[in-house]
Amino acid sequence: MKYKLPPDISRRRFIVSSSICGLGILNTPLLADDYNQNLTGFNLQSHELVNFPGKRPLYKVHTRPPHLETPFDVFNEEILTPNDAFFVRYHLSSIPLSIDASNYRLRIRGAVNVSMQFSLSDLKSLGDVVEVVAVNQCAGNSRGFFSPRVFGAQVGHGDMGNARWAGIPLRTVLLRAGVLPQAKQVVFNGMDEPILSETPDFRKSLSIEHALSSEPLLAWSMNGQDLPMLNGYPLRLVVPGFYGTYWVKHLVDIEVIDNEFSGKDAFYMHSAYRLPDNDCFCSTPDSESMTKTRPITTLTVRSFITNIKPGETIPLFKVVLLRGIAFDKGQGIKKVEISMDAGRNWLAANLGDDLGRYSFRTWSLKVSFEKKGPLNLMVRATNLLGETQSTSSDWNPGGYCRHVSEVTPITVL
Repeated sequence: MKYKLPPDISRRRFIVSSSICGLGILNTPLLADDYNQNLTGFNLQSHELVNFPGKRPLYKVHTRPPHLETPFDVFNEEILTPNDAFFVRYHLSSIPLSIDASNYRLRIRGAVNVSMQFSLSDLKSLGDVVEVVAVNQCAGNSRGFFSPRVFGAQVGHGDMGNARWAGIPLRTVLLRAGVLPQAKQVVFNGMDEPILSETPDFRKSLSIEHALSSEPLLAWSMNGQDLPMLNGYPLRLVVPGFYGTYWVKHLVDIEVIDNEFSGKDAFYMHSAYRLPDNDCFCSTPDSESMTKTRPITTLTVRSFITNIKPGETIPLFKVVLLRGIAFDKGQGIKKVEISMDAGRNWLAANLGDDLGRYSFRTWSLKVSFEKKGPLNLMVRATNLLGETQSTSSDWNPGGYCRHVSEVTPITVL
């Protein structure tokens, strides 16, 4: 199969070829629209709905590189996010526009017994297909709601999606090549490339222990279909429970190394996508800097109300079935609760079908309102480890890993 995007996707280039501004890092100039959003305040409705190949209209965060946000209504449709509605996030502007799967090769090299190359058909013949339903969420999802506001791509809650991924375990190809005893990390690289020589390539790494575990997947299928071009066709790395920054798209190179991944190409591990290294992974806006940091890794516990929009009017005494989703890093959701009195009291919701510990978990709860006026609905989830969402939001300068109990303001009439 040959997959091709129209050439106008790559016609216009911005000087910020790697969109490092989307990482909350001011190493390069911000795009004008990103800068203005940070000055004037976040307003998702100011984002334009745009059409990209293979996608329904999605919110445009920016187009170079493509960053498209899923409209939040989609999450109320079904537990699996449709392929044509799944968010798109690139870091480098030079993305593949035409891929002929018959010519595709995945290279395995480095601290292995034998360097190898696999065609897509080779990979599909290496063993039984493995499936996992897992959430892919950008680390900057919901950055637009951080207060005080932080620099970076101002997105709502739509930089996430839940899909059924199919492929083979990463460890299958690593063991086929033969991992040497001194191996420490595995580095992944895709087809997207920087335009400017000084811009670091987008590469991510996992520890050898994690890479050889059963979770990471080399996936060629998404919800029973080939990966969409804008979501990594023909092969991407799927790291269940980890933020999407590790889910390298258009994967072509896997290098096993016997040292700590470092240097210019380790920018997205050692400079970008990092949090304060403390118990709350947070800091204060008046801090001079984050003197000690750690890389972003696993998802925080999150939950959302999906069928009630902020500002919606609800009739007095009407019974309303609240619905929503919850997820975490893979421990599993234990409970979801709703508060209608600013967090003083919480009502337990009913959990829906369990599609696996890495998936969205649906929930529902019937409520009615006995007093007119404005009201804030709050939702929080707790996982099987007892980790839960706080009622106050922690802050960090990158606008990463939001996990506060989300508030939906309504009016009862």
